[in-house]
Parts: sequence; C-alpha cells; structure tokens
Amino acid sequence: MTAVMPGGVRLIDQFERGLDAPICLTWELTYACNLACAHCLSSSGRRDPGELTTAECEAVIDELEAMQVFYVNIGGGEPTVRRDFWHLVDYATAHHVGVKFSTNGSRITPAVAARLAASDYVDVQISLDGATAEVNDALRGEGTYATALAAMDHLAAAGFEGFKLSVVVTRENAAQLDDFLALADRYRAQLRLTRLRPSGRGADVWDRLHPTADQQRALHAWLLRHGERVLTGDSFFHLGAYGESLPGLNLCGAGRVVCLIDPVGDVYACPFAIHDRFRAGNVRAEGGFTSVWRESSLFAELRRPDGGGACSSCGHFDACRGGCMAAKFFTGLPLDGPDPECVLGHGAASLADRDPERATPRPSGDHSVPGRVPVRLAPRSRPVTDRACADHPLAGADLATA
Repeated sequence: MTAVMPGGVRLIDQFERGLDAPICLTWELTYACNLACAHCLSSSGRRDPGELTTAECEAVIDELEAMQVFYVNIGGGEPTVRRDFWHLVDYATAHHVGVKFSTNGSRITPAVAARLAASDYVDVQISLDGATAEVNDALRGEGTYATALAAMDHLAAAGFEGFKLSVVVTRENAAQLDDFLALADRYRAQLRLTRLRPSGRGADVWDRLHPTADQQRALHAWLLRHGERVLTGDSFFHLGAYGESLPGLNLCGAGRVVCLIDPVGDVYACPFAIHDRFRAGNVRAEGGFTSVWRESSLFAELRRPDGGGACSSCGHFDACRGGCMAAKFFTGLPLDGPDPECVLGHGAASLADRDPERATPRPSGDHSVPGRVPVRLAPRSRPVTDRACADHPLAGADLATA
C-alpha cells in the first residue's frame, strides 16, 4: 500500500524532493561518553569545549517548534552526562517537541525511570548489541550488558511500556534476532534494529563486523516475518532488491527528511555521514537551523532527482534506490554506484576493484579519550508505540493511503 498526498502525489516522491522540516532529526548533544564502543558512529569519548550552550540549545528548540518538528532523536556520546540534559528535555517538551534519547543505561536509576514513565512526550532507547553478555560486551565493553538490563529493569518497574531496545545488527549478533525480540517482549519494550555503517570508529571494524551475504538474506526474511513489530527507520531499504520491500522508509532520507545536528552546531545530511563533504552549515550562522535546512546548497543537491548512476539499469533500482550514501562514501565507493552490501553482489565486486592507491575517506573528528582503548574484538567462531515521539518516520503525520 503506497501512501499518497492530496493531489495524488506519492509520499516517497515528496520525500525525495525534501520537506519544509525534517521528520527524523538526530541531535548529538555531546561527544562525552563513559564507554568506548568499537563501532561508535561519532567516535565519542571527550566533550568538545565548543558545545552549544544551554541558551543556544534552547534557541534551536524554539526553531524546531516554529518549524513544527514533532520530535527529535537526542544522542551523543552519552547525552545524560550533560548537566543541562534534563532541563533541555523539559524545555523541548514544554515547546511541543517530543524527545527520544539514546543511552547506554548507566544513568537510568529508579528515580529517573519513574520520571520518564510519567511523561507522554519523552521516550528512551537502551543500546544493546548482544542478546548475551558475551556478544554484547565484546563490542561495548565489560559490564555493559548488565548495565543495560538493569536500566530496563528500572524502566519496567516504573511501568514504562514501549521504550526501545536498540540493536546494531552485526555479524556477531545476526543469529540472535529471535532472542532480542524475546528480550524486548519480556520488558514490554519495542525492538529497534539499525544497520552497521562504516562511520566513526565503525569504519575500523566494518570489514569484520558487517553481516555476511547469507546473514543479510536471513535478516530480510526475518524482517518480513516480524517487521510490523520491529522498528528499522531507513536502515535496511537496500535489502528490497531481494524482491519485497520492508516496512519503514524505503529510501535514503539524507538531507531530504533526515539530518544531524552535532554538539557544536554543525548540520550534516545524515547521522552516519559526519564528514565535510556532507556538512550543510551551522546553527550558529545567520538564519540558524531553519536556514540550513531550507537553503543549503548541499541539501538542494541531495533533493534533486537521482538518475541512479551505475545502478539505473538494474531492475531492482526502484526497490533499493542504490543503497546507503554513507556506506558507499566511507568504503571508498562512488555515490552513484552500488551499495557495498548490494544483495546482488555488485557492491562486493566494486570493493574488490577499488584502487589500492586511493585513500578511503575517513570520518571527521575522533573524540576518543586519550589512553582509553576502544573495545578490541576477539575472533569468534559463530558466526509502534503510541507515544508522541514514536520512531517510525511518519509518526504524527496525518496521511491518506491508497
């Protein structure tokens, strides 16, 4: 069933041309973090001294309210370490901007859980990358599995139903999808799966951790069976080339309906594309975030019709749309070429044909704490809520369908 707008325009076509305001806005409030996860998309660890001040954050929220942005995804780093975090959450919800924040759970105490359960406009997602401590802690650090489950225990005890269990699908946990879903059900939470991109520190482990071709096919089949119960956003639209599209946003929304504000106010087309090539502007400049979103030359470029490049002759292009921009860029592939995880194998062939003398682009800014070594992975043998800030990209929209 294809969603349409008044006048018969397909919603996906409208999305490709961009909207007056983003419907999936991620805001990293800080790069400070008490962990050093091997795949951290923003290489977090140290706080940047140029972080937006409380007043500057409030001004951004005022803009979001005026633009009628109905919720914002707050991340980091670990956003709860900012001293003004709860103030900013309260300020946002008081200005009709719902908040969903991502956390490793280390600061979700019983009192915090009770506070979260009392709000209809604040949602939380707990990051967990293994259904067992063995798998999770190899990626996120010793003790992080127990910490995440303790946070979920507190949320459940407070009566918070529908919080998110957020999982990055990797080669190590791809066989645990049923276990993740059972864990989410146990806590009356909702499972959210995200694709591993070669972004931030993830660029250093992507070759070893991204799912194999067999795992991707199994993932596609699993999502077809369970997708209505699982949130994916725009993570796995490249799998549509298997022949059936998945629930969610089946296109790259970068600069069209998706963007990122980083801790110092830089605006990027996508949370996974933190690089000067995809920097659209800064909220501290004249016109603020509104001007960046509506007038930046980068976003205008991304919103122009895409001919498909090398993928245009493929019969599956309408399904996969050429795949993920960030995944291509950070593996050294052309943006108009196939996704590195193209299910037909074209991406693998392109990776093999890369010029060994040409440097692969590196994500901008390493905020890792000096002396704190990111988690080192040892080789292993085995391979919609009713809350206002629901994760579905169309949450809150009033749409007709046909």
